[in-house]
Amino acid sequence: MLNSNELTGASETHLTAVDGHKLHPDAAQAYLAMQKAAATNGIELAIASGFRSLDRQLSIWNRKWRGKLPLLSKQGEPLDVSTLTDTEKMHAILHWSALPGSSRHHWGSDFDIYDPLPFQSNELKLRLVPAEYTDAEGPCHTLWQWLTQHAHESGFFFPYARYQGGVAQEPWHLSYRPVAKECHQQLNLELLAETINSLAIEGKHIILENLEQIKKQYIDTITEDDGWTNIWCGY
Repeated sequence: MLNSNELTGASETHLTAVDGHKLHPDAAQAYLAMQKAAATNGIELAIASGFRSLDRQLSIWNRKWRGKLPLLSKQGEPLDVSTLTDTEKMHAILHWSALPGSSRHHWGSDFDIYDPLPFQSNELKLRLVPAEYTDAEGPCHTLWQWLTQHAHESGFFFPYARYQGGVAQEPWHLSYRPVAKECHQQLNLELLAETINSLAIEGKHIILENLEQIKKQYIDTITEDDGWTNIWCGY
């Protein structure tokens, strides 16, 4: 069980280093086992992003709110921040980026995965968009196919395997269920409110007014199954 600072990304005392990133020790051990299993099948996998601190998530949020980073529609099209209400801006950010203090990346149980081989030259750059994984010609498609069938064997699942009205589809995002499930249960509204109140975060008033909805729509709405079953059923 993580303490409140670890749970909200304010502390890194629950983490260990693996492949140049930081993960929860249990998730790290499971990742290495999965990496080894993939290698026996000729599949190479690497971590694109592991632990993300509260400060980093806050920076992303504030820069998006201020228009310093691109703000996108659900279809991935650029939005004009100046034309949006605070509520619209909040939802636009939450579709693509976690609320600071609530990111699954804070827990060390979750990470973004990719196939490093196609990106060894400078000709191709990883963008972390679904087409790189789900399209037959995508550079990470073979890896994704293998993961959808085997990641659950090491205790991992895809929390954003498909869009369900909250966070956008993220076929690169894996979660180590034994750790993530416990952390998810710990992350209650009271702790979220305390965290947001303590931050110099843009849009604080509108976040606090909508915090219950945010938790339900963007934090609690995940793909509870292994993900791969419903993907292959055409969802």
